[in-house]
Amino acid sequence: MKFGIDRLIEDAELRRPLAGQRVALLAHPASVTRDLVHSLDALSALDDINLTAAFGPQHGLRGDKQDNMIESPDFNDPIHDIPVFSLYGEVRRPTGQSMGTFDVVLIDLQDLGCRIYTFITTLRYMLEAAAEHGKAVWVLDRPNPAGRPIEGTLLVEGWESFVGAGPMPMRHGLTMGEMGRWMINHFDLDVDYRVIEIQGWQPEGPGFGWPEDRIWINPSPNAPNVNMARAYAGTVMLEGTNLSEGRGTTRPLELFGAPDVDARAIIAEMRRTAPQWLEGCVLRDIWFEPTFHKHHGHLCNGVHIHAEGPAYDHQSFRPWRLQALALKAIGTLHPGYELWRDFAYEYVEDRLAFDVINGGPSLREWIENPSATANDLDALALPDERVWGETIGEHLLY
Repeated sequence: MKFGIDRLIEDAELRRPLAGQRVALLAHPASVTRDLVHSLDALSALDDINLTAAFGPQHGLRGDKQDNMIESPDFNDPIHDIPVFSLYGEVRRPTGQSMGTFDVVLIDLQDLGCRIYTFITTLRYMLEAAAEHGKAVWVLDRPNPAGRPIEGTLLVEGWESFVGAGPMPMRHGLTMGEMGRWMINHFDLDVDYRVIEIQGWQPEGPGFGWPEDRIWINPSPNAPNVNMARAYAGTVMLEGTNLSEGRGTTRPLELFGAPDVDARAIIAEMRRTAPQWLEGCVLRDIWFEPTFHKHHGHLCNGVHIHAEGPAYDHQSFRPWRLQALALKAIGTLHPGYELWRDFAYEYVEDRLAFDVINGGPSLREWIENPSATANDLDALALPDERVWGETIGEHLLY
């Protein structure tokens, strides 16, 4: 199997349209070749590529920024002597000045297949800027480690944000290259767009999205492995709660807990309420003490989600429903528990973070309603999932 960057590096014919063009790269720490050479270095080593600028998304080109809303500055790359523009600093949309530094931008970003992962919003902003300034966009495609399954309600109109690029469900099932095709169609963008496709990727083959022979590199500091990528469409919602999502531990966004919850009771209540939503994974009660972030320095009881090993079933695993069910179980077991964390989330200050994450209030309302059943949530989500599946069909490349 070859990712887009590997094909571009190896095939001079693919690169031929870049001859005489000023080329920029939008990348992060996971932008590496099969041999683990960073794309910036690999492209700079080619005589027929004139690399004139680079861009970094949230967490930075170097991946040095640990948490949300920690901004990265612009800087000059000391090795390649090109400007590196931050798209998560003073601006989140490319400026006219930065767009003037190139003719073609190569986007080589490893995504997690989740609406809230901000790299797809950065993709939208770059496509819109390219359309405005007459620039070309090439996506060097990479696998979606969460695979093709779709899950969650569609983002509601008016709830767009930096973690909500458009009306898609939480788990969207697309690669970055396919997402760009959908965005160009949905937002009616006139842009010169090309995808350097993955060669040999089978979304439902071994690894269920992530090839077993490819080394995992963190695309952001708290994305340490494929298990996290699979669970993320659910565990990311914890960022809008007062529960720890495992930041400050070695397994962030694979677990949840707090000092004042009973993990075994939560698992039992989840099994009692909707056992069908626990299929395809193993839930293990654990203890952990975050070294930073929520509940740092306090012993927490919690649940580790294992979407891995022999118990993992790719089609049955439903991380969005599973995490919603866990929050509902906590509300049932601990009446009056202050679940929702009220703070500015990704620059949105006038709405609950949990609702911003979910692109509307419907999931929170389901969790808070003591009489709402699993069937009620399915009634909300299944039609949206069906519509999204029909919508994206024409944009699939694999």
